[in-house]
Amino acid sequence: MDPVWALRQIAFQLERSGAPTYRVRAFRRAADVVSGLGADELADRIRTGTLRTLPGIGEVTAAVITQAASGQDPDYLTRLIGEGPPPPHTGLRAALRGDCHTHSDWSDGGSPPLEMAEAARELGHEWIALTDHSPRLTVANGLSASRLADQLDLIDSLNVSLAPFRILSGIEVDILEDGSLDQSPELLGRLDVVVASVHSKLRMPSDAMTARMVAAIRNPHTDVLGHCTGRILVGRGRPESAFDPEVVFSACRDNGVAVEINCRPERQDPPDPLLRLAAETGCLFTIDTDAHAPGQLDWIGSGCVRAEQSGIPPSRVVNTLNALAITGQAWRR
Repeated sequence: MDPVWALRQIAFQLERSGAPTYRVRAFRRAADVVSGLGADELADRIRTGTLRTLPGIGEVTAAVITQAASGQDPDYLTRLIGEGPPPPHTGLRAALRGDCHTHSDWSDGGSPPLEMAEAARELGHEWIALTDHSPRLTVANGLSASRLADQLDLIDSLNVSLAPFRILSGIEVDILEDGSLDQSPELLGRLDVVVASVHSKLRMPSDAMTARMVAAIRNPHTDVLGHCTGRILVGRGRPESAFDPEVVFSACRDNGVAVEINCRPERQDPPDPLLRLAAETGCLFTIDTDAHAPGQLDWIGSGCVRAEQSGIPPSRVVNTLNALAITGQAWRR
């Protein structure tokens, strides 16, 4: 077994289970160190027991490297796989081709775009949309116009080496108080996927929040309405924002904007009653992980289960489409 693969697979499993970031980073850092060694040096360090003299290699990671290099399944990896529930495999999950909402270390994610793309490819995706935050969300290191333009250049470069897999260009753009979007129209027009989300003033009165969301939905650049209630289910939690869901979901339907089924365990947004209402209203949907790390991409199965329970067929889920149909905005015609 390749030691680098084993270390990254452990990190993936830890991310999938929501483990603390410091634990994940230890294994990804060790993988980076080992990937920089030649085969002869690695074998020599294993033979002489000097792996731990390398920066970033500790007792646990050294054991994983040694076991993997000898052809064994590392005990740590075996235990992690045995502890976690298997991801749900539904008919809808099998139909998905990509994920419309992911983050990288360009904003508040933990891994570079290439690592996110490679993990998505291993999960069977044909594409992912890279949707880092917009500039107003400074706490998440949102991308200025110039940084977003630089990221578009990087995506073009990565897609050459990743083909036929594709990274779609995108953004999770803040919906500002007046319903406008937190990025220039020119840049938004260059992107494949625009997820518009409310991240501020979540306690606005219902009428004002409804008007704010509808204005964003009517913006011709908006493709997806992200985590519509803004609720948080863990820790101190955060209640749902107040808005008129019938008005908001009707606007989504009428403007060809998909309602996101957000798969993050602490969000699960929209709540089940609103998800059923959106389905009854005739909305389209995306099933998205909102992943901030490679292992979180595997959360997508939970959204598929919720969609099926609400009677949403694959034909109404945008990310069952191929990359060409997404970039061509086929679902909006």
